[in-house]
Amino acid sequence: MVLAELGGSISRALQQMSNATIIDEKVLNDCLNEITRALLQSDVQFKLVRDMQTNIKKIVNLDDLAAGHNKRKIIQQAIFNELCKMLDPGKPSFTPKKSKPSVVMFVGLQGSGKTTTCTKYAYYHQKKGWKPALVCADTFRAGAFDQLKQNATKAKIPFYGSYMESDPVKIAVEGVERFKKENCDLIIVDTSGRHKQEVALFEEMRQVSEATKPDLVIFVMDSSIGQAAFDQAQAFKQSVAVGAVIVTKMDGHAKGGGALSAVAATKSPVIFIGTGEHMDEFEVFDVKPFVSRLLGMGDLSGFMDKIHEVVPMDQQPELLQKLSEGTFTVRIMYEQFQNILKMGPINQVFSMLPGFSSELMPKGGEKESQAKIKRYMTMMDSMTDEELDSTNPKLMNESRMIRIARGSGRQVREVVEMFEEYKRLAKIWSKMKGLKIPKKGDMSALSRNMNAQHMSKVLPPQMLKQIGGMGGLQNLMKQMGSNKDMMNMFGGGDK
Repeated sequence: MVLAELGGSISRALQQMSNATIIDEKVLNDCLNEITRALLQSDVQFKLVRDMQTNIKKIVNLDDLAAGHNKRKIIQQAIFNELCKMLDPGKPSFTPKKSKPSVVMFVGLQGSGKTTTCTKYAYYHQKKGWKPALVCADTFRAGAFDQLKQNATKAKIPFYGSYMESDPVKIAVEGVERFKKENCDLIIVDTSGRHKQEVALFEEMRQVSEATKPDLVIFVMDSSIGQAAFDQAQAFKQSVAVGAVIVTKMDGHAKGGGALSAVAATKSPVIFIGTGEHMDEFEVFDVKPFVSRLLGMGDLSGFMDKIHEVVPMDQQPELLQKLSEGTFTVRIMYEQFQNILKMGPINQVFSMLPGFSSELMPKGGEKESQAKIKRYMTMMDSMTDEELDSTNPKLMNESRMIRIARGSGRQVREVVEMFEEYKRLAKIWSKMKGLKIPKKGDMSALSRNMNAQHMSKVLPPQMLKQIGGMGGLQNLMKQMGSNKDMMNMFGGGDK
């Protein structure tokens, strides 16, 4: 069961409980059994799941709850807290500080994505102002140094390694000393892995750790390893002082329960998750938003962060103005498609909004949607400025469509389909006409101007139903209205 399916199963169990006329012991047990089954299928260790179920039953004593209590909310909160406890060991990991040299050592089995993760970790901190460097102390795997060298060169990060030296301890010590002299403040040491846990692997890790005295040891774990996660993480923890976990390959294909097991085994927090092969497909892991999204409760702060990332601040007022005028050109559609692709997997973005479950988009539909967007953008690249900036659909006659099809290497029918999509989006955009845009970015004024009636016109019927109709939409708007970044959200909200 992949992570998105796990979230969908838990959300469904909670929804079924919500639909019950009376929440009694049977309804609670049915809900907990469904969640237990989903967690076990997602490879969370049996003992962790059993303990969670026992704790929730202790917390939620239905007999003690007065009639006026919202039992559904109390149960949901108890489930939320227990899942957070599973993922939160209660102590933060070591955090590197700028301008002060820190050594971070990466450990894990071969094939877990350790070398790639080292570079992603360095690249992430480089963007935040650190001066990172990479040391390849993996002399076991042929090609390890070449891979690290290639990744580091691409990311413009200094690196150290050797084709001649076979002693990983010597390489690690030399690399760390060199980069300390060069005033690097984040020195990342990539160690050897093996296909399986071996005495030689753990002995080598211990030696490298003793020689370099790392400030933090990060255990890199492939999220697809399943029930082996707990034992594997525990074995690494017993050999070296694992202080944090990074879970890789969380791009929708793997089960996510191993992350819960790894935290329990190492008593160390997950600090990042790898969501793809590219350098920037690397996310800070935050327990509460993660669990909130699993339960279908959304993550508005994460959603706002996505908007900030993709819509430049200087473009937002102009976009809002066009929104209020109801002006929608093909060029605006092109820009919004660009923003959608930058935001990452559509399902992932939807899961940040309360009430939106992963089932909103059919399985496999996401890839097809993104491929379609790219096809449309290729066709728009063959359009003239006049065509891109016109709001008159009649401008697009047959000869123009044939020219666009030839220029983009697509069929004429595909160009027609793209213009039908433009007309559909233009119709939605026009419904926002008349929205009063506050001067000088008055966020609270915008949230007063924006209401559920506006939004209900814009959202597709199935999406409105998914949220819980008009009532659910009003609750969502209330949450958004209290957010000072409301203006920014609607700067990118109709994407």
